[in-house]
Amino acid sequence: MTQSLFQPIQIGAVTLRNRVLMSALTRNRALPTNVPNKLMVEYYRQRAESAGLIVSEGILICQQGTEWPHAPGIWNKQQINGWKNITDAIHEAGSQCFAQIWHLGRASHPDAPEQIASGQPVYAPSAIPARGGKFRFLPGVPGYVTPTEIDNPMKLVALHKQAAINAKEAGFDGIEVHGAGGYLIHQFLDSGSNIRTDSWGGSFENRSRFGLEVLRVVIDVWGANRVGIKLDPTGGYNDMGMPLEETLETYNYFIAQVDQLGPAYIAIQRYSEFNDPIIEGKRRAVQHDVVAAYSHIIKKSTLLSNGNFTPEEAAQYVSEGKISGVFWGRLWISHPDLAKRIRYGKPVDTPVDMQNVYGNMDGMTLDDQRVGYTDYPFAENEA
Repeated sequence: MTQSLFQPIQIGAVTLRNRVLMSALTRNRALPTNVPNKLMVEYYRQRAESAGLIVSEGILICQQGTEWPHAPGIWNKQQINGWKNITDAIHEAGSQCFAQIWHLGRASHPDAPEQIASGQPVYAPSAIPARGGKFRFLPGVPGYVTPTEIDNPMKLVALHKQAAINAKEAGFDGIEVHGAGGYLIHQFLDSGSNIRTDSWGGSFENRSRFGLEVLRVVIDVWGANRVGIKLDPTGGYNDMGMPLEETLETYNYFIAQVDQLGPAYIAIQRYSEFNDPIIEGKRRAVQHDVVAAYSHIIKKSTLLSNGNFTPEEAAQYVSEGKISGVFWGRLWISHPDLAKRIRYGKPVDTPVDMQNVYGNMDGMTLDDQRVGYTDYPFAENEA
């Protein structure tokens, strides 16, 4: 039974109608270049009809060349206006929305068209390339490259602050800081990607500094009660992962410091094999029970989680007080009415169209772009 997922909840300043939450999902439909469009409005409106909270797909805070072509940005007025159309649609459907702000760090590529257009190098905490992976839209099979070490990390902190300002103008209800996925904040936290010897690296306190500085400036813009952060202590994706003892030491400290800032929520991702590719013959992640390992630290914020929960397992975690709500990702892709399906015991077994989850949509018609995006069935329309 899943009744516990359908109790309203107050998270910071935001009241949610249920605890079936939609995680950030990069979908590559911001065509022609980084600007949210009408098709995206339709996609979000579909899911807002039942979701308790929608976290936007990762929104780029500056022009950079990602492995995700046509990912949306929020650094100019046209993008802000595009997002305003989406947030209006989400609110009209009765849901709330947080903007996930995102910088990829070393996961960008210098040959990507947007990276070239930016005139900037690929930045990271240290000049260490991620291993494994390949870029889906560049010729051949190029992998990650050695990035340029960031000279002054506060420059990138300032970009996060401006993105938070822009997200407020776009009508979001709050901000989720992306601290997972092997992207910039995660790269600062991890000793394998951050070998700096200044005040931004070395000790776990120094490696935590960048993420904490980002949170502080975003809180300055929004207030703590409208800010969340997503973390993935197990690592794996984009070549992340420290030995278990160091992982526990780092994240115990970082989460405690985050909690002292009093954000609305801390979302901790559980281990997922899907996000743990094999690199040089073995998986990278450091598996451990993240809810058990870190929940006791969180005193001020609401603890949320994601990572392959079944609806029944999610309801049990919530009813036992282990967490307060659950984010789903892939289930929301193929079930636009996921919360209704869970509530009324309908199947959640529609397969994801992996051919059209993401990719380079250049030259495709609008109908082509809908495939695997807005054409999934609603339960009431299924035979």
